[in-house]
Amino acid sequence: MGKSRGPVWVIAEQIDCRILEVSFQLIGHGRKLAAALDTTVEAILLGHKMEEHPRQLFAAGGDRVYLGNDPELAVYQPEIYTEIIEKLAKERQPEIILVGSTAMGRELAPLIAARLDTGLTAHCIDLVIDGNKVLESRIPAYGGLLSIICPDRRPQMATIATGVFPNPEPDESRTGEIIPIEVPKKIPRRIQTLEVVREEPEGMDLESATIVVAGGAGAGDPAGWRKIAGLAEVLNAALGATRPAVDEGWAALETMIGQSGKMVSPELYIGVGLSGELQHMVGISGAKIMVAINNDAKSPVFEQVDYGIVDDYREFVPVFIEKIKEYQGKLKTC
Repeated sequence: MGKSRGPVWVIAEQIDCRILEVSFQLIGHGRKLAAALDTTVEAILLGHKMEEHPRQLFAAGGDRVYLGNDPELAVYQPEIYTEIIEKLAKERQPEIILVGSTAMGRELAPLIAARLDTGLTAHCIDLVIDGNKVLESRIPAYGGLLSIICPDRRPQMATIATGVFPNPEPDESRTGEIIPIEVPKKIPRRIQTLEVVREEPEGMDLESATIVVAGGAGAGDPAGWRKIAGLAEVLNAALGATRPAVDEGWAALETMIGQSGKMVSPELYIGVGLSGELQHMVGISGAKIMVAINNDAKSPVFEQVDYGIVDDYREFVPVFIEKIKEYQGKLKTC
């Protein structure tokens, strides 16, 4: 008989005692990975006043929850979190560790990987178990998908953004084992989070919007970007961006859609002045209807959307906005 494999771990993230959606999504997908490896799904949950929360992780598909429940853990503390997870991983020997590609996860995952002397694949858009029972992490690269494996080191680690995997249907009848974690009290800390100040986001939330308008490098300049923003405004849509638009300073980092940004699933997506690079398009794969506006008829974006408009957006968008306003005016008078 072969050696039994360690569990699939998910680092569950909480803010203000609320477990983030990405944690449930990772547990749901973790079940598929665990089934292929004939092993279990376990979650690490660190926070304060979290006694009732493991049941949510069980309902999502978790078999066991390691619970660190202490005032010291109420707010994310990188050194304490790393110390706890490193110690536990060395004891329990997980096969795979999945971490959300959040502000916390993007810092915590490499810290853990370095301590455990293992590899880490970031910004994955798919995870599968290959024929050799090794985790295959897929990321967009070079105009296609690149598969990365870590055959010789354990655990295998990956970060995944919110929305890459669907939310699992909760099964409230599921139960599991809760294992309390002893929280170390004497860890020397160079960095300590004293207070979290939450910034109110501007505009509509991308991840929950039913309509998303996104602009790319084709906007050309700030004046062009304002035209695209005007289209989003008249449609009551969230305004998103590609990395070039963010790099130019036309859009804020939190509006970036794609591999290293946000994943969106609107009813309607309109892309303006963007070429259809995979790094952006993976972020809109959940959109129901996709429309592109680009003046280059040979642009790759037209091969990936439902409707394409070949025109200079600087001429098309103002006319489009006026037509929308006319239509909205007729609706008000009916």
